[in-house]
Amino acid sequence: MPYAQPEVLVETDWVEQHLTDPKVRIVEVDAEPSEYEEGHIPGAVGWNWATQLSDQRVRDLLSKEAFEMLMSHSGIANDTMVVLYGDNNNWFAAWAFWQMVIWGHDNVRLMNGGRKKWISEGRPLDTDRPGYPATRFTAAGPDRTQRAMLSEVMAAVHRGGTSLIDVRSPPEFTGEIYAPPGLPETCQRAGHIPGARNVPWGKVCNEDGTFRSREELEALYNEAGATHGKPIIAYCRIGERSSHTWFVLKYLLGRHDVKNYDGSWTEWGNLVGAPVAVGSDQR
Repeated sequence: MPYAQPEVLVETDWVEQHLTDPKVRIVEVDAEPSEYEEGHIPGAVGWNWATQLSDQRVRDLLSKEAFEMLMSHSGIANDTMVVLYGDNNNWFAAWAFWQMVIWGHDNVRLMNGGRKKWISEGRPLDTDRPGYPATRFTAAGPDRTQRAMLSEVMAAVHRGGTSLIDVRSPPEFTGEIYAPPGLPETCQRAGHIPGARNVPWGKVCNEDGTFRSREELEALYNEAGATHGKPIIAYCRIGERSSHTWFVLKYLLGRHDVKNYDGSWTEWGNLVGAPVAVGSDQR
């Protein structure tokens, strides 16, 4: 069974064939930005998720004006196809994809397998940072149907009927650890949102970083209660892993009512009065 919207994915061989296509802009977004400097797809623009894809004064996404400036300075016009990829099987590439959809740029693709697959296949790398003529990019939106805010998540917990998917690792979900090793805790309490089901983001990928088949993905999320026709909210620690899950649910499986809660655990785990569940407790 093909994915619901297979056109949102491009394979590594397609990307290599379009390295010099003026209508295609390749963008690398890594959890560790230094990866780009060590070698990237020739002609690819590098975006730093912490400094270029988030507001530096307010914990929020880029403003419309800032997003337009980023796109323009990257040589991306409204009719440019953007191909995103990155490390960690496209964590932050999916986060950039999510923001592009919010700001109305639907001509965007994810390179299946990300940086890992490109390198494992021995494809060309470059260390030069390209420069492209600036464009006049105009954003639409924001499309708020893609994003869950705290009030909506809180209402979903009290009301029920929404599938809450926690995509963090099992030790984060159960409260054994506050954050993945090497990352700051950024929260006062460990555990998960009551009623959430744990479907670690990594379960959706094959060993080479590509996405698993639609049948495998359907089985994975159906077991967690994220069925067709049911509202779904995905979350993680800061919103990047859950944007990866949002991508899978929305585009590969065709779930129409799925949102990314990018406040995620760093918001919920610090919130006065917010209930927290620990262990394997799903209540």
